[in-house]
Amino acid sequence: MHPDGLPHKCGVCKKTFSRAVVLKKHILTHTGERQHKCSVCTKSFSQSNDLKRHLRTHTIERLYECSVCKKRFFNTGKLKVHMRTHTGERPYECSVCKKTFNQIGNLKVHMQTHTGERPQQCSVCKKNFLNSGKLKVHMRTHTGERPQQCSVCKKNFLNSGKLKVHMRMHTGERPYECSVCKKTFNQSGNLKVHMQTHTGERPQQCSVCKKNFLNSGKLKVHLQMHTVKRPYECSVCKKRFFNTGNLKVHMRTHTGERPHECSVCKKTFVQSGNLKAHMQTHTGERPHECSVCKKTFVQSGNLKAHMQTHTGERPYECSVCKKKFFQRGNLRVHMRTDNGEN
Repeated sequence: MHPDGLPHKCGVCKKTFSRAVVLKKHILTHTGERQHKCSVCTKSFSQSNDLKRHLRTHTIERLYECSVCKKRFFNTGKLKVHMRTHTGERPYECSVCKKTFNQIGNLKVHMQTHTGERPQQCSVCKKNFLNSGKLKVHMRTHTGERPQQCSVCKKNFLNSGKLKVHMRMHTGERPYECSVCKKTFNQSGNLKVHMQTHTGERPQQCSVCKKNFLNSGKLKVHLQMHTVKRPYECSVCKKRFFNTGNLKVHMRTHTGERPHECSVCKKTFVQSGNLKAHMQTHTGERPHECSVCKKTFVQSGNLKAHMQTHTGERPYECSVCKKKFFQRGNLRVHMRTDNGEN
């Protein structure tokens, strides 16, 4: 028997119980198993009592109506919680960071971000999660289940959140707007990355060469230059690349191919990014604004270089005389002229 007098112990979180049947139910919170399925809407539950409670939502009349949006509920408690979405009331406060929540359950889940507790463990790969909902979604990566289907193209998704984002491809909805240039995005993460083109911020730094990047994705690709074998070789100059895309772009330096043409002046470019930047010379668009003097620039790189005139930063140092420069180009000129480089 366990020291606390409870003989049945969970092998995952070590919590103890007085009866085996209670332990059995508890184990379901770790496995994410939901064996009790609703015959009406196919929603599933880990315990039969939860299913019984859910079934009332299909069979019982919803007597309590929200005075604002007219949505109906089958008890006053649910209505009370719902009303907080209109009033903005968030009565449950985190004692650590003071963040507030409209439901006590949300506060309990949030507290785990401070304690580091992740009690839900995947039985396959042993990864831990904050709650059973996240575990359930994760389990689909092992089972291959993708229960959320797009009604337009029939593509399936792991969860409703991913389906919601996908649907914007069909509806054209782009609800996230840049406050600087008014460009819109279909995901908040894309807007967040875009905002860095205005601020010049590049928060992701390579630990090897100290080069900075807009986001972790670009840093991850860059790190392959230091760590991954470059299996793709140029047949002309033997330069090697770590993916076929980079090799394809490089080959254009030998073939002279410039497939991206400006629709205004017919000037051509090797890469689409260069064309995009060039187009701003026709439109007059200068979306990157200095937060200090309000001067605007065509490209984020130009803004970044300009910002150094305010900060005094001179990141490019001559290895011979230790003189520092604002821009790499100025250092190159210096190396050729002052150090006698041909």
